[in-house]
Amino acid sequence: MERDITIMQATKLRSSNNFKKLQAKLRGLVGKAIADYHLIEAGDRIMVCVSGGKDSHTMLELLMSLQRSAPVEFEILAVNLDQKQPGFPPEVLPEYFESLGVPYRIVEQDTYSVVQRLIEPGKTMCSLCSRLRRGILYRVATEEGATKIALGHHRDDILETLFLNMFFGGQLKSMPPKLLSDDGQQVVIRPLAYCSERDIQRYANARQFPIIPCNLCGSQENLQRAKIKQMLQAWEREDPGRLDNLFHSLQTVVPSHLCDRDLFDFAHLKATQPSQPRMSS
Repeated sequence: MERDITIMQATKLRSSNNFKKLQAKLRGLVGKAIADYHLIEAGDRIMVCVSGGKDSHTMLELLMSLQRSAPVEFEILAVNLDQKQPGFPPEVLPEYFESLGVPYRIVEQDTYSVVQRLIEPGKTMCSLCSRLRRGILYRVATEEGATKIALGHHRDDILETLFLNMFFGGQLKSMPPKLLSDDGQQVVIRPLAYCSERDIQRYANARQFPIIPCNLCGSQENLQRAKIKQMLQAWEREDPGRLDNLFHSLQTVVPSHLCDRDLFDFAHLKATQPSQPRMSS
């Protein structure tokens, strides 16, 4: 009964003007990110990585929507990596992909056992799990002839990574909307780079996506990232719009006003006109 009520509420929300505005907003932001960073070009074969979470579901649906009206033709291949976590429902995503009519591939590889063997009990598994997953996805992209790998990171993820790197890594870097892999073989794109997590959550709630939570392995959430998320959310409550300003700062970098000697040539910085001595009266 409770499930039926939730579905009815979601159906009502999807037909409302608020949802249509939200959908148009997210679609517009994805389109703008694609245009600003040349994320998708004619003839691209985009491997859309779908974990089963709200972000990747939203990304897939918005890219499929844009594909139907885009001025250039591109292909979409939905890919899910089944890492064999206990409790993972293997039938959910294939059934959903088939209902959408999108080409897909399910990749089965037991990284869960590897992580369990290498990570000490009580330690977070997220970092190693992410590295293993990335390597597998790069391999699959090559096998499938994909020209781009689309990941579902959004604006809030990018800002959280920025502060994680500053606080714990001593580096001023984040996750760009477009990235070349270290070996130069893959191009990673993040079409949701301009979208807030709050809007994505609202959209996912309305669409009632078949969500598969990322806690199946029983690992703790990355505690450092959780603290950063709480800090940013508190800032936004205190001063709405602050996260937009923070993100805009990533797009408006002034190297001469930072301290990186490799990025700006401080050593040879000189005035163009030497100062003239004052004339005595």
